[in-house]
Order: sequence, then C-alpha cells, then structure tokens
Amino acid sequence: MRDLDERTITDEVLRALSNTSDIRTRKVSEALVRHLHDFIREIEPTQQEWEAGINFLTRTGQMCSDVRQEFILLSDALGVSMLVDAINHRKPGGATETTVFGPFFVEARPQFALGANISEGVAGVPLFVSGRVRDIDGNLVPRAVVDAWHSDDEGFYDVQQGSDLKMRGRFTADEDGRFWFWSVRPKFYPIPNDGPVGEMLAAQGRHPFRPEHVHFMIAAPGHETLVTHIFIEGDPYLDSDVVFGVKTSLVTQYEVCEPGIAPDGTTMDGQYLALNYDFVLSPEMSS
Repeated sequence: MRDLDERTITDEVLRALSNTSDIRTRKVSEALVRHLHDFIREIEPTQQEWEAGINFLTRTGQMCSDVRQEFILLSDALGVSMLVDAINHRKPGGATETTVFGPFFVEARPQFALGANISEGVAGVPLFVSGRVRDIDGNLVPRAVVDAWHSDDEGFYDVQQGSDLKMRGRFTADEDGRFWFWSVRPKFYPIPNDGPVGEMLAAQGRHPFRPEHVHFMIAAPGHETLVTHIFIEGDPYLDSDVVFGVKTSLVTQYEVCEPGIAPDGTTMDGQYLALNYDFVLSPEMSS
C-alpha cells in the first residue's frame, strides 16, 4: 500500500474492500469508490475546492431537523430522487405513474371522513377533490386508503409554519373505490432555498420552484402503494420543476364551478374549483 498515485490508489482501495462479508455492501462500496475516484480524476479539484465540497456536505447535514431534510432537497434537486423512484417503480402499462415523495410528508396525519374539509381555517379558493381507485384491469378497488397533502395558496406547507396540521389527511375510499374531500387551491412554491441547496441552485443558475400540485399516497391490499402528485395545466414551472418530478400523465385541469350544489351535496355560495382524477394501482410484486 505504499507509493500509490492517482491511478493505482483506486485498485488498492478496492482490494481493501475484498473482505466485505455482505455481498450487497461490497457491491455498493466498490461502485461508490470507482465512480467517486473517476469523478475526482475528471474534475481535478484544487485542495480549496475539495474543502469547500466537504464544507457544503457538512452544512447540508447541519440544516437537517425534524421539520426539514436538506439531504432530501439535495437529492431532489440533483434529480437523484426521481431516478431512484423510476428504478424502483417500473410499472405495468396503464398504472398511474409515480413521482417523488417529497420532504413534507408526516406520519401523524389526521384521519377524516369522506367529504371532510382538510383546510378548516385556511384562506384560499375552495377546492373539491375527487376520484376513483382502480386496478390495471379496470376493476374498482374498494376501501383503498388515500392520503393527500399540499401547500396553501401562498406555497407553504403546514410544517413550514409550525402550525396545526392542515391541508393533509387520510381517507378510506368507499366500496366503489370513490373518494372526495374539500380543501383550498395550492400554489407553486420554492423549495427551501436558504441553505446549502439554495446556494447550489443559485450557483447553477437555476430557480428553486416546484409547480402547483397535490400529493397522493394510495394503498390497498394486494397492490403496490402508489406515491404520486397531480399537477395543473398552465403552471409556469411545469417544464422546469426543480426536482424533475413532472410527468405528462399526471397533469390535469381544474373545473371552474359556479355557486350552487357541489357534487357531494354541499351548498357553495361562491365560485370554487374541482379536481377529479382516477388512480390505477399496480399489483403487488411477489418477493
């Protein structure tokens, strides 16, 4: 292990990994070393640049908290999250496409009855959300569990403001796979850009915005859990989503509804929007 140079050091590090007992750990470690060493040889960083890189990663970790995950933002903004998602969700034809989970999901989301308003006390344009859950053969999936969450009309999630949980909830679809609830229209928004990831985007000449969307997670026995977004046609950031999460099949339009009786029987005194989208679940993959 003496007198190693910029070419021979890679093979020596790989030899040092040869006793790794777990096959997967060894494969991952070897690939990491090979690609990382090739990366360094390609860019030939100065000592100051390498120290700046170490500092960037250190500050990224220091920004993480129970309400913010800067490393997820970094993964998202580099397109890695969507790449991992694509690799792990090679779905059959006809199934609803997936997209990134995002950093604003919380485990302690409230359970609501169908038709509930998940945005009580939140200002914004009323939004009626509905849809059905089916399998890839077109059969309705009864009593699927539907989670939904989104930003407010200024682009903020509840957890960013330290408030009670709003604009998120869990529903159980009915026997015909139908679900519906009320909320307010979300808005396009910037990912948190006051930390290292924001500095990176600025250095790369990129904006930090995500287009308007509603998150969904839908689960049912015998089916693969679906994590996706629904985007809105006409959003200014549809073709430049900072996390590369937009897919054409997930883009739809609002229906502008006039005052009167809403689809669930609610009397609406003013204009409101309706978002309807049917989801198709993939069969659960056998292990």
